[in-house]
Amino acid sequence: RLGAQVFVVEAMDQSLPEMDQEMAQQLERLLKRQGLKILLGAKAQEAAIEKGQVTLTIAAGDQERVETCDLVLVAVGRKPCSAGLGLEDVGVAINERGQVLVDAQGHTNVEGIWAIGDLVPGPMLAHKAEAEGVAVAERMAGRAGQVNYDAIPSVVYTHPELASVGASEEAATAAGHEVAVGKHLFRSNARAHCMDDINGLVKVVADAHTDQLLGMHILGPQASHLIAEGVLALEFGASAEDVARTVHAHPALSEVVGEAARATAS
Repeated sequence: RLGAQVFVVEAMDQSLPEMDQEMAQQLERLLKRQGLKILLGAKAQEAAIEKGQVTLTIAAGDQERVETCDLVLVAVGRKPCSAGLGLEDVGVAINERGQVLVDAQGHTNVEGIWAIGDLVPGPMLAHKAEAEGVAVAERMAGRAGQVNYDAIPSVVYTHPELASVGASEEAATAAGHEVAVGKHLFRSNARAHCMDDINGLVKVVADAHTDQLLGMHILGPQASHLIAEGVLALEFGASAEDVARTVHAHPALSEVVGEAARATAS
């Protein structure tokens, strides 16, 4: 969209392996339609700068290929900046990745020292760190601070956006749930048509026997905004029916959330 040709090299066999598989595949399909090239199951072996360009050697299975590009963005994960903080001097325990080890309350093994956010194990998300900071401050003050780690949203800021909270269909099944899945397309939504942004869908995962909401996944316009409804529903232990019976304004993108929840009963 900005005039750049984009080539993505992904080591895993699925784009966005932490996301719901179906939703990740749908996003990949839409990105390819926009002109992105995506190579799965491949790794960048080496890079060399020649005449102002980068020559990238890529291994895919037993094959090697060379791509020439202007820039290479390396996005293989992050690690905490725990070195040089003097943690070893006071005896704070860290793991092999440099993460500070804490209990469920955020305590380290040293009395009076707490840790939160990117410094501790868990998703490296600013909103997760903020929630932990509030909870730990409350605990320091003798109050009952709490973070529900099953209701932490994740967002991929592509276009369209992909947002997720709770369990994917695969994770819910692996956890022993018989799942009921409901889906609804933005293509059928009046507000999406008014915005000329109709690609994507909402997917709701619920327990087939209890109707407990297990996860919500949104691919489409303003997904990062819409996912808040799923976060709140999970926080309050809602059922898919609770979300379906919630009245959503018309015309609004949020109607797709309600229709997807309703579809779990079909």
